[in-house]
Amino acid sequence: MRSHHIMVARRDAAQATLDRFQDVPHTWGRFDCAKMVAFHLRQLGYRVGISKAGEYSSLLGAKRALSRLGWPTLSHALDEVLQLPRIGFASVIVGDVLQLPSEDGVDALAVALGNGRALGYHPDVAGAVVVQPIEITAAWRVVPK
Repeated sequence: MRSHHIMVARRDAAQATLDRFQDVPHTWGRFDCAKMVAFHLRQLGYRVGISKAGEYSSLLGAKRALSRLGWPTLSHALDEVLQLPRIGFASVIVGDVLQLPSEDGVDALAVALGNGRALGYHPDVAGAVVVQPIEITAAWRVVPK
């Protein structure tokens, strides 16, 4: 029965993230993929230290914020700091975290919603939107704590 409760928690966290970020315009340091995934992880009981990076309001500022935390990339934070296990793309389920290709040199993260869909920011849309990724560069299993 525990697996049922885990799936409910994953679904609820993904829905809360969708409710909070969908159609909200991208704003560096406030509404971006790192803040979205941090919010999602907090919904599942993780302590995310992204606020220790300080404020930022641009791509360059985001890169500097990562540097202040000692993280070369966001994927490093998921791998080494939070120690989330990487998974194969075919095993992604609701609530997992995805890394998608990005044009700006910073990992683009998204939250899996199920059925091949994810919530993420897209350069052609002002706010976070539900997308169906055609390329995933990494994926992490997020188990509620």
